[in-house]
Amino acid sequence: EREVFVAYARPSFTPGTPVLVVAQDLMQRIFKDFTYESLSTDVSTPAVEALAQRKGVCQDFAHIMIACMRAMGLPARYVSGYLLTEPPPGQPRLVGADASHAWAAVWCPGEDGGEWFDLDPTNDRAAGEDYVTLALGRDYSDVSPLSGVIQGGEHHVPHVAVTVEPAAGP
Repeated sequence: EREVFVAYARPSFTPGTPVLVVAQDLMQRIFKDFTYESLSTDVSTPAVEALAQRKGVCQDFAHIMIACMRAMGLPARYVSGYLLTEPPPGQPRLVGADASHAWAAVWCPGEDGGEWFDLDPTNDRAAGEDYVTLALGRDYSDVSPLSGVIQGGEHHVPHVAVTVEPAAGP
C-alpha cells in the first residue's frame, strides 16, 4: 500500500526542494487530479481506495495527502474543524449551513526547530484565519466527533448545525 502513495507523491519531491514547497505542490496536484463528490466515500473508506478512484470528499483528500507525506518519510497529521464560508453577494449567511471540514498539516523543519503548516487540498490553499481547528490527530478515527456505543433497536443519526462567522468588533 505504501508504494502507491510513494508513486503518487514522487513527482512533487524534487531534490533540494524545501518541504513546504513540496507539500504545496502535492496539495495542488491533489486538488487538480481529484473530483470532490459527496457520497462517493464514507468515513471508513481507506485512503488507498480514494486514491484509486480519484474522487472523494475533504477527509479523503486530507488522508491521501497525509499518506503521501508519511510514505516519503515526513510527518503529517489530520486536522478537523470548520471553514468560514461567505454567502454570495446580496445573500444572507445561512445559519447552521457550515459543515465540518478536514485538511492536512505537515511538519516543516526550520531554523527554530520547525513548525506545522496547515494545507487544504480540497480548496488548494493554506489554512488561514477563516479555518477553525477543533481537533488534531493521526487520522479521522483520532478526531471523530462521536464515539461509544448506543444500545437499542432504533437507528440513531446525530444532527449537527454550525454557523461560523467573524467575531463582532470591539
